[in-house]
Order: sequence, then structure tokens, then C-alpha cells
Amino acid sequence: MKKNISLDIKKAACFLEAGAVKAFEPKVKAAQKALEEGTCPGNDFLGWLHLPTSITPEFIAEIEQAAAVLREKCEAVVVAGIGGSYLGARAVIEALSNSFAWLVADKKNPTILFAGNNIGEDYLSELTEYLKGKKFGVINISKSGTTTETALTFRLLKKQCEEQMGKEEARKVIIAVTDAVKGAARTCADKEGYKTFVIPDNVGGRFSVLTPVGLLPIAVAGFDIKALVEGAQVMEKACGKDVPFEENIAAQYAAVRNGLYQAGKKIEIVVNYQPKLHYFSEWWKQLYGESEGKDQKGIFPAAVDFTTDLHSMGQWIQEGERTIFETVISIEEPNRTLLFPSDEENLDGLNFLAGKRVDEVNKMAELGTRLAHVDGGVPNMRISVPKLDAYYIGQLIYFFEIACGISGNLLEVNPFNQPGVEAYKKNMFALLDKPGYEADSKAIKERLAKEQ
Repeated sequence: MKKNISLDIKKAACFLEAGAVKAFEPKVKAAQKALEEGTCPGNDFLGWLHLPTSITPEFIAEIEQAAAVLREKCEAVVVAGIGGSYLGARAVIEALSNSFAWLVADKKNPTILFAGNNIGEDYLSELTEYLKGKKFGVINISKSGTTTETALTFRLLKKQCEEQMGKEEARKVIIAVTDAVKGAARTCADKEGYKTFVIPDNVGGRFSVLTPVGLLPIAVAGFDIKALVEGAQVMEKACGKDVPFEENIAAQYAAVRNGLYQAGKKIEIVVNYQPKLHYFSEWWKQLYGESEGKDQKGIFPAAVDFTTDLHSMGQWIQEGERTIFETVISIEEPNRTLLFPSDEENLDGLNFLAGKRVDEVNKMAELGTRLAHVDGGVPNMRISVPKLDAYYIGQLIYFFEIACGISGNLLEVNPFNQPGVEAYKKNMFALLDKPGYEADSKAIKERLAKEQ
């Protein structure tokens, strides 16, 4: 029987008063009950809660069949989406891929590219240059089809794909992941005859990695979505509402981070010691930042890649303002083995490491850093992951999702909306003279004129 991911809170709980974590139990139970019964704010976006156990083998087979078409026909596949529409997929793909995939000749899997998440003209121009002469497909992920970054990118890619492959062939390699019945992306997909998958109405973008939003790109990349879903299913049960508080790692995590927040720790830094987890941290930042940063409240989510960032951010973390705590994601067993060699001259003085696995050096760096940071006044939690594979990434995804829902309810905000995201869009549309924004356009231009 496989082990589950585990959580060690001892080096964080010691910064709180005795019994402080246990005191959160009734609040956590109430928060999770509100999720289960749909009585919390944002209860129309709880479709992720039991999503893993609702996924059927037939649904996975449909995803894999669509992925197989792209894998067969395409040298490259561009995932067009922003925020929750791409970060989850990228997090999983980057975690499971060869670190040097760009340089490794891989004839089995298409190159996965990401776009529609920025408006960088150089980026998009360079992307279209790279795709010239290549057989490529597009997974367009947008519920509305009008999100500026993604819609702009998709228009460019659609035109290029049709010009290079012909309209009929392009129809076979463009897939829309969108709303079931409405929106520009749905209208376009129906008109052009694209294969489509539905983004459930009750699942918000940042919670959507276990829907076709994430599963399709991950399958196209050649990874085992059955194992990913299985891991999430196991964690759904392990973090269920009837699991005792002391055994429920999501409940424990939510309790400790909220206890630290109340004690003045306003910033949570997620730490990894594996470069492959960089984009997993980016996904985590969106999940918690967009869910909790409301009503002038919320822990600020940050992330670092250690040991790399110990040589940049390490000084601040060790001795800066004591408003931070860390959550370390630790991979117990790497997928590869590399032994450190001996050197006769030993000019670097590292022969004491000869014969050791590189991971042993990394693990001692991790332990030494945690001890130093705790001594420096930084509470530390540690999430232990047996192995970096699809099954355990699935566990991590659901663990962080359910803990986020509980934590948001403890904070007494709506964890499932994002009204603040609309502020920049309103200004941008006004500045671009988008139809319907005439009054806003006039007001913002008058304001800018006064500020000059």
C-alpha cells in the first residue's frame, strides 16, 4: 500500500501558545461542514470539492482519446489560457517533465508551449516564429472566450494554424475547453466544428486542474492522468469531514497557518528544493492569493526555490522582519540516482562528499536551513512527498485545494470569487477605447491629464 503525503507542524506550532492548534478544531470542523453543506460564501463554486471521486473511467478515456489525436498529428501543442486556465496544467507538466525537455530529442511527445497568459509582443512574435513550418495544435482554454490575453493569442494562433495546415486539418488539432452553452469561445468552437470539453460552471479557474482544463494538456504531454486523479481521490478521502482533526492534514495546515496569521505572521513562503516544482509554487500562489486576499485580509503567498534563492532571498528570510513563516514541500526520494565523485587533487575540498548521493547533500541543506530559519524566528511546516510522480502530485493538488477552502472560511472571506481582478481590466478597456467603456475612458483620460 502506498504512503500518503504527510505534514509536520511541530516547528511551526512551537511558535504558538500551548493548545493553540487544538483550539482551532471546532472552527475548522465548522468551516469544513460549511463547505460540505454548501452554506459558506461562494457556495455556487464548490464543484471541485468532490470532483476527484466523481471522475469516471469513461471520462478519462475521452480525454485520452482527444489527447491521442494531438499527440499523433502535432509536433507542438500550444495551451492558450491564463491564471487557473493554465497554471495547474503547467505545474504538473513541469514537475513531471525532463528538466531539459527542450534539448532532449523526444519523438514520442509533442512540445508543450504556453501562451495567452501575457500580452508581451516579443513573446508572441517569437512564439509565432517558432511555430512557422511546424505541425502544431492549440488547446484554447477560456470560459468566456473574451479574456483579453487569451483571446488575443488564440486569434493569432488560429489564423497561423489554418494558414499552415489548411482549415480542414486545423479543425482536427484545435480543441476548445470552454462553457457548455454560452460565450465567444463556445460560439467559435461550434461554428468551426472543434472538439470541445466543458469547464463546469461550479468550478472556478484556480480549482480546475482536475477538469479538462488541466487533464487534457497533461495527457497530451504524455503523463498518466489516471494516476493523477487516483492520488486526488485518495486525498479527498484522507481529508474528509469525518477524519479526526489530528489525522486530517488539510485541517491541521489550515489551523496552523491561521494561528500564525493571527500571531502576526502575514507572509507564507512556500519552499521547494526541487527545481521541477517552480510552477507548482506558482499555481499555489494563485490558489491562495486569489482565494484569501479580500476585505483587507489574507496571508500574502510567496515562493522560493531553494537552495538557489538562499543566495538571494536567504538573508532576508534569516534576519529580516519577523512577519513570515515557511511551508516546505520536500520530496523524499528522487526519480534518479547520481553519486558525487572523488577527485585526487581535491582542490574544492569536497572529497568528504565522495560516494554520497547528490540528494543527500540536498536533504542536509534542507534540514540545516529549516533549523537555521526556526532559530531565526521563522515558523516552519514541512509537507513530505514520497516521490515526484503523477499520483503524489494529485494528492498535493487536492490537499492544497481543500485546505484553501477551509482556510478561507476560517478567515471569513469568500474563497471562491475574485472581484479585485476586475479593477485592472476596467481601466485597460477604458484606455483602449473598448466599445461600452466611453464614460470610463473619458474619466480616466481626464484623470491622467491632471496627473501629468
